[in-house]
Amino acid sequence: MELPQGLVVDSGHQTTESTIYVIVYADDVILTETNKEEIEELKAFLHESFKIKDLGKLHYFLGLEIFYKADGVVISQRKFVLDLLKEYNCMDYSSLASQLDPAVNLKAKEGTALTDPTYYRKLIRKLNFLTSTRIDIAYSV
Repeated sequence: MELPQGLVVDSGHQTTESTIYVIVYADDVILTETNKEEIEELKAFLHESFKIKDLGKLHYFLGLEIFYKADGVVISQRKFVLDLLKEYNCMDYSSLASQLDPAVNLKAKEGTALTDPTYYRKLIRKLNFLTSTRIDIAYSV
């Protein structure tokens, strides 16, 4: 999986008893651990140094929704997908096997060029990000 630009993941502290992971993206920091006492020490140190605010358990980060269950964690991109469909005015479309006619041969030098390719590039970046949790759509994207 390709990490979003600016995302840093570090397992900078590891002992035989525990591991602490630190994930940093812009001004957001996620801490996770295997030892509760060590994470509390790290949070106290970070608060002393940077005045951080502990928001509790992670619920949403970079388009990923996190739900906690008794037997584990569920990660979803439902909100990300709904926001994507709304942004590109696709809420009223029905699903299709493929929007392209398989008999049509596409050629690089034919057809009308896009007036604003940044719109298309932004969509493709978001769809590529979505494939990191929805591998079943990777070929379509």
